[in-house]
Amino acid sequence: MASDPELPSLIPVDQTERINSLDVLRGFALLGILVMNIQAFSMVGAAYMNPTAYGDLTGANYWVWYVSHLLFDQKFMVLFSALFGAGIVLMWRRAEAKSRRATGLHYRRTFWLMVFGLVHAYGVWAGDILFVYSLCALWVFWLKRRSPKALIIIGAIALMVSPVLMMTAGLSVQWWPQEDVEQMMVGWQPTPEQIAEEVANYQGGWSDQGRSRVKVAVGTHTEAFIYWAFWRASGLMIVGMALFKIGFFSAELSDRIYKRCIGISFLGLPILVYSVHQNFASAWSIERFFFSQVYNYFASLLVSLGYASAIMLICKYGLLTKVTSGLANVGRMALTNYLLHTIIATTIFYGHGLGYFGQVSRAGQILIVCGIWAFQIPFSAWWLKRFRFGPFEWLWRTLSYMKQQPLMR
Repeated sequence: MASDPELPSLIPVDQTERINSLDVLRGFALLGILVMNIQAFSMVGAAYMNPTAYGDLTGANYWVWYVSHLLFDQKFMVLFSALFGAGIVLMWRRAEAKSRRATGLHYRRTFWLMVFGLVHAYGVWAGDILFVYSLCALWVFWLKRRSPKALIIIGAIALMVSPVLMMTAGLSVQWWPQEDVEQMMVGWQPTPEQIAEEVANYQGGWSDQGRSRVKVAVGTHTEAFIYWAFWRASGLMIVGMALFKIGFFSAELSDRIYKRCIGISFLGLPILVYSVHQNFASAWSIERFFFSQVYNYFASLLVSLGYASAIMLICKYGLLTKVTSGLANVGRMALTNYLLHTIIATTIFYGHGLGYFGQVSRAGQILIVCGIWAFQIPFSAWWLKRFRFGPFEWLWRTLSYMKQQPLMR
């Protein structure tokens, strides 16, 4: 969903305490999520879920959408949530090792993440996920001492809730009250008048943007949170905690396990292809939306497992060192780079900047994504040669520890 984009484990850690494979995967996930988020920045909200709702979908634009749907949509959300859970365990262990009160530190971090998220969602971009993550972190933290097996079971149970709710909705939509169907259609197949209103809002000033932004943010933090985001994010965080505990994210498992995970991940692709075929066969009907979301939900778990496993093998054997070094730098500044996506993209697309909202094709969006990548990779390397943390990481750390942290090297 446009309101459902996510981010990697953003907990700031001193560079002397880094786990390189985690940073590499974090950077990979951060860059990858922009392929989907750029649609939410630049097009009407319905186009994120229903590509026929707005904009050209032929030629290069179709293939950009198709490839991004198969290889990017939701896949990086899975990585982000799992990495966030891994980060919770990592910080708890390090706080305990230094005889710090881990619980107080965790909740101070979570409180300030919540503040960042609220400002981001209601003040700049409704696609924020920081607030959702902070809410999930309030309770997930209490599972930190559980065994990997227990965490996998609890996480799997949580992950099953959203698909059940989505399937139930899909089977019952024909009996919904007409006003509920009409409300759903605004976010699925808006009228030309509704599209024109949204485009005008985002091409306008900050207060004009707020008319659309606040509405989406409220929906994300209420209905979407209850039925989708809470269960998915929480479940993946918990699974991420388990994977960190068994050494998956630190590239400590055997080659055989990682290679087997990569092989299993290919099973997700035919599920995704089938889902796309069914959507087009039904002319992207609202009824098919719920079922296609479930297909994508489970297929994304498989594909993202393959991505993570491939990254772990690359890190384990020291391959592509220039690439992994660049990704690691991006990952070490994950919060800053995530917020930079918003700063750059809203400057390009919203009315307080260039005002290109609704005017850039999907093919053009990918060129902008590549341009942002080309900036963030060298910028992150340049910054970390001079400073210990990214600027927002430093601010978060300073607020969490209630003491100004050293920034300069």
